[in-house]
Amino acid sequence: MPSRAVYRFAPSPNGPLHLGHALSALTGFELARRANGCFLVRIEDIDVVRCRPELVAQVFADLAWLGIGWEQPVMHQSQRFDVYAAAAAKLRAEGLLYPCFATRAEVHAAAVPDATDPDGAPLYPGLHRHLSHDDIEARIAAGQPFALRIDMQRAVARALEMLNGAPLTFTELGKGGTRTVLPANAEAWGDAVIVRKDVPASYHLAVVVDDAAQGVTHVTRGRDLFHATGLHRLLQVLLGLPEPLYHHHRLLTDDEGRKLAKSAGDIGLAALRAQGVTAADVRRLCGF
Repeated sequence: MPSRAVYRFAPSPNGPLHLGHALSALTGFELARRANGCFLVRIEDIDVVRCRPELVAQVFADLAWLGIGWEQPVMHQSQRFDVYAAAAAKLRAEGLLYPCFATRAEVHAAAVPDATDPDGAPLYPGLHRHLSHDDIEARIAAGQPFALRIDMQRAVARALEMLNGAPLTFTELGKGGTRTVLPANAEAWGDAVIVRKDVPASYHLAVVVDDAAQGVTHVTRGRDLFHATGLHRLLQVLLGLPEPLYHHHRLLTDDEGRKLAKSAGDIGLAALRAQGVTAADVRRLCGF
């Protein structure tokens, strides 16, 4: 692990940053400052349709308003598709990924009722896990779009072999720097999508590849991503990537207990600023 701690904030510019993003950015920035470490910003814009340049510019403006500084250069995922494709090709060459042509509707229709992944989506029912080579080639030749899913059972077995039988775990940092080694339950995700149909990556693949490329030692993010850590640790082992430390901070919620989200139209930092809310107000709301 590098001698200097490296933290990062990695938003997706598909909408304005809100108070929940402020909490996450401030958490990583303040931890990096206290550790005399490095704080990075990464733009997770693999969704090139929804992620727009003006929203990227707004991210930087919001962070600067909060008094957050970051080191250059800023990594943009949209410029790294070839890197993700190479990582996926490595996994596929080892027989750990397979093409899935099923639509979302087909997955929903075939899924076992109440069987869901940690995000609440239907657990993939294995529709195309055992397609023959000829069938796969015929579908590809016919132009059918496909995602690449991980063969979870085979992947976990391979990871345990690489770990010499040791369990798959991750280390969670608590208050005061306490460290707790926890089981990394990748199996909860089933045969998760590792490469989407529309771009040569998924969030899960891109984030572990980029964290390694940037030398990230401390991953700070919200509790809503706690369970993703199991899948991320699996991919790190399979790809031979270093293991960072993790800190999953609290979430900001509304009066009904729902976490703040861009998709729900929660008010953005720029709008708050326009209403007269100060950066100090936001820092205070976030506990800083």
